[in-house]
This record gives sequence, C-alpha cells and structure tokens, in this order.
Amino acid sequence: MKVPPADGSVVDAVLTASRTLVAVATRSLGAAAEHTTIAQYRALVVLASRGPQRMVDLAVALDVAPSTAGRMTDRLVRKQLVRRHRARADRRSVVVSVTAAGRQVVDEATARRRVLLTGILANLSAQEQQEVATAFALFAAAAGEIPDHLWPPAPDAEPPGPAQTGTDGQFQAAGEGR
Repeated sequence: MKVPPADGSVVDAVLTASRTLVAVATRSLGAAAEHTTIAQYRALVVLASRGPQRMVDLAVALDVAPSTAGRMTDRLVRKQLVRRHRARADRRSVVVSVTAAGRQVVDEATARRRVLLTGILANLSAQEQQEVATAFALFAAAAGEIPDHLWPPAPDAEPPGPAQTGTDGQFQAAGEGR
C-alpha cells in the first residue's frame, strides 16, 4: 500500500525537531568534537552499529561518494578510530571497521546525549514522553537506523594484523614497516 507524502506541517515539525537533535548531537561530542567532525562521527556510528563495512557500502550508508568515504576513512585511520584491511573473501575489496578507541568515542557521546535528552524529556509529561518515543522509534525504523541494543559488541583492542593499515593509513603486510 502506497502511503501519501507527508503533510507540509508534519515535515516542518520534524525539521524543527531535527535542528534540536543536531544541536544535542553536536554538544554530545564534547571534547571529541575538537578532532572529530559530525560527518566522521556518523561514520563511526555506522561502523559501530552495523559492524565492518566494505568501503563502497560505507559510502552508500553515509550517502557520499566513495572518494569522500575514502578521504574520511584516511582521517579516521590517522586518528586510530577505524582500521581498514583487505577482505578475506575478495582481496580487491577494502573493509573498514571501528577500533576500540572509535567505539569509545561513540559510547561516550551516546552517554552524554542520553543525559541531554533526559533533560529535554523531563519537560514533558509521562504520556508525552511515550508518544515521542513511539514516534521516534517509527521514524528511526523508516530511516533504516539500527537500535542501540541490536548493535554488535564493541571490539576489543587488537593490534593490526596481516594486510591492515598502519597509523599513517597505508596498507602494510604483517611485520612490514613497524
């Protein structure tokens, strides 16, 4: 069944709420905001929530060109927030995954965001809070967002293995250039 397009007033209400959520997201980055952009943070969230991604799939998830995803990954590798390696099944494919440090950035921002949102929600009645929660759950599902409780477990700190990138972002074979 095809659903009619959203009414303009509905879009306006969601647009207004989205500005608030962007402000909360920005504030929740805290000290990480000094060295992590919102776009880079979104890449970390995608990797934390969906697990390792092929570079092309990460670009699709972020709705950016593959070259943009590549440059963003370069920066995140230098910051040691992600790692990339060749896929075992297809050595031509580059896979990106969040590191323990990158997952920590996501988890700390999420904890700060939880506090900020709790403060905002405290201005609503219990019934209004539930209505907001229901509406946002539906909205997030429609957008394809993965709920936190369904995310893969955080990675353990692990040293780079064969054919992974060094801190300079360049691919290295095991034991090479270390």
